[in-house]
Amino acid sequence: MKDREKAMVLAAFSADSLALGAHWIYDPRKIKAEFGRTDSLQKPYPRSFHKNRDKGEFTHYGDQMLVLLESLAETGDFDLADFSRRWKTLFEDYDGYVDGATRNTLANYKAGKSAENAGSGSDELAGAARIAPLVCMYRNDPETLDESAAAQTRMTHADPTTVESARYFARVAQGVLTGMMPVEALRAVAEDHFDISPVSAFLQKGLASLEKDSIEVIGDFGRSCHAGEMFPGVVHLIAKYENDLKEALVQCVMAGGDSAARGALVGMVLGAHLGMESLPRPWIEEMKAAKTINELLEKIL
Repeated sequence: MKDREKAMVLAAFSADSLALGAHWIYDPRKIKAEFGRTDSLQKPYPRSFHKNRDKGEFTHYGDQMLVLLESLAETGDFDLADFSRRWKTLFEDYDGYVDGATRNTLANYKAGKSAENAGSGSDELAGAARIAPLVCMYRNDPETLDESAAAQTRMTHADPTTVESARYFARVAQGVLTGMMPVEALRAVAEDHFDISPVSAFLQKGLASLEKDSIEVIGDFGRSCHAGEMFPGVVHLIAKYENDLKEALVQCVMAGGDSAARGALVGMVLGAHLGMESLPRPWIEEMKAAKTINELLEKIL
């Protein structure tokens, strides 16, 4: 199995699982007091949105990313109708957290809308954070990757900036798989495809912050789920820790807020760059879905 492609996907899932314990705690001081340095998988905080989850499981983001991976592996292609069907089935009797974008999308389906136009108006970057399996599938076909990343995001998050963000980070990860350094890919993709997009402003904001403390910087950008706040923080973590995936994801969680979506994108890009050796072995060994993910990746790779 190809090392960096596999690492790219597993790092995205690992980031979600690592974030599970402290996810959506917005005060870094509370995270430090309750969890210490978050360099290992932990059970969610007792009053967490994910109280029904255990150590090594995923947030609702990771669960959706796994559904996308299953769809790709079983159909051999990105089939929006198949992904949509599996996604709706996931939430039929779901015992985890169901966010606003999901509730609104499900309501739109119930009202008779199709997968192409059922997406909520949410501008949360989580809709773009599921894309690592797509980059793996279309690593040699950037145009199909671009179209698929946009379609899977739009299915639940129709906000244009969120869709643009998915297209951008998909192309960045694909560029890294071809041998580009992450910062090189961040700059090149923006220049070649997003020069008049909000993406360029987010990128410059993130790159200008590299000398500052990560927790402080992410707090300044905003710890929330919204693309305009989260995007520069993703750039900061990728660029500042370009050769240290573990520290990037630890800092991501310690910074608080929506660390799961933020981390999935960071993990995807740095996993594509650094390969399997960069992933701490316990993160994979303690991930409950690791065997399933590896089996599905074998079908794609």
